[in-house]
Amino acid sequence: MKKNGKSFNIRVIPYFSGERESMGKEGKKNSRPGWDEYFINIAGAVSARATCMRRRYGAVITKDHTIVSTGYNGAPRGMKDCLTVGKCTRTELQIPHGERYELCHSVHAEANAIIGASQEELAGATIYISGFDGGNGDECLSEPCMMCKRMILNARIERVVYSDGKGGRNVIRPSAWLKGRV
Repeated sequence: MKKNGKSFNIRVIPYFSGERESMGKEGKKNSRPGWDEYFINIAGAVSARATCMRRRYGAVITKDHTIVSTGYNGAPRGMKDCLTVGKCTRTELQIPHGERYELCHSVHAEANAIIGASQEELAGATIYISGFDGGNGDECLSEPCMMCKRMILNARIERVVYSDGKGGRNVIRPSAWLKGRV
């Protein structure tokens, strides 16, 4: 696909091919994707906008099967992103994935999606998160980090669906994150 003379690829993974809506009104088998498959694939497409060199994440928030907000990981508005600058501070310092987020210049996809929605839209919503390795493009585990988990809880989002990095997905109620917490 070309946009403004530049070529880019959007890789949409046919997630969870076993999940399909059952029968149509006339008793014929319906090959439409289920809602989770549909929205997790959209989250994967949103990740193509990410500006992180390490990982590209996309998030989609829905309510009543309607998209209310999307977000991808990237630098805050007005700040140069890692792709533009051509370097990643955490990579230069050899910091492993999942550590020392305070050194990262990006806002996470989940946070950007939450920022773009109203409190009313978030309460009782579902968030879908999909991610890919910035180097080889392979799907990666997309479980929210601890900060994003706290934001999801405070936003009153009731359901989280994220890719497991192996072509499947995990579905969780955020209230489960509170178990074992005093």
